[in-house]
Amino acid sequence: MGAIIYYLLTLAIFFAIYSIYAWGLNIHFGLTGILDFTYITFVAIGAYFAGVAAMGHAQPMGMGGEYILGWNLPFPVSPVLGGIAAAILAALVGFVGLRRLRSDYLAITTVAVGQIVWLVVGNQTSLFNGWDGISGVPQPFNSSLFHLSYNQYQIPFLVICLIVAFIAWRVAESLTESPYGRILRAIREDEAVAAALGKDIFRYRMSAFIIGAIFAGVGGALTVEYIGAFNPSGWGVLETFIVWAAMLVGGQGNNRGMILGAFLVPVLFTEATRFITIPGHPLLMESIRGMAIGLLMVLVVRYRPQGVIPERKRVYRLNLISQETEDSAHGHAVEG
Repeated sequence: MGAIIYYLLTLAIFFAIYSIYAWGLNIHFGLTGILDFTYITFVAIGAYFAGVAAMGHAQPMGMGGEYILGWNLPFPVSPVLGGIAAAILAALVGFVGLRRLRSDYLAITTVAVGQIVWLVVGNQTSLFNGWDGISGVPQPFNSSLFHLSYNQYQIPFLVICLIVAFIAWRVAESLTESPYGRILRAIREDEAVAAALGKDIFRYRMSAFIIGAIFAGVGGALTVEYIGAFNPSGWGVLETFIVWAAMLVGGQGNNRGMILGAFLVPVLFTEATRFITIPGHPLLMESIRGMAIGLLMVLVVRYRPQGVIPERKRVYRLNLISQETEDSAHGHAVEG
């Protein structure tokens, strides 16, 4: 029974973290229409920088390997630093890709950037210990406050994740429902019309790109502080595909849909089936899990392209009848 509770708590933690991922990607694509196929790179940069900021100095010939920083910063300073690092990378990528590139060309650029960062991090050992990655990332508050074993620490960390997820939810909702969010949707639907109305397309797209990357960086920071380690094998094409699948299945442009997508794809289809094995074929379930996610994507795109919970239609009407009445009354008053 204890193992089942431990596993359910693990799924709940991943659910909260993937919800943060999905809200960030939703700001990129669902709200603004930016085809970002390197989103998981922002997650990785946030995880790496938060990890090495929370760890102590790298010791020569130590078990943790080589890495930069080693500032031993407490929570929540380290996740904030992870979000800032992801935002800086997004600003650099956006400055190159968002000013002139659109649609497929931008998507290709983001894929190339992700591959470059992946290779640099893996081959430059002095950054984040190369292909072996970082390990021994301290758990938030555990050494100074809780003093719990790894299994006992599940509930406190779940509370931390839920608090951060709630803050991320409120920020995402505020952005979506604000005039800023309406401008982003206008840019998504028709950039030419938005530009004709005097909106600075590049500035709005860049700001949305950076904000979404901050969500990714903070989510990556929570991931590395929960797992305690991170390496290049943890962020690749499959991880990007899973976050995109969660967003599309849930319903792009809808923050509530992101919650459902995070539960269906990363938790139910990916994590909840991880320990299911088929007798005689121990590796078969891994392939079946990938096929199940792909089939789910195909069915959603074919039969419900707007997602399970589609974006709410917003109708802005001018009260023309009352305006005409007021104009008529004003005209009569002038004549009188």
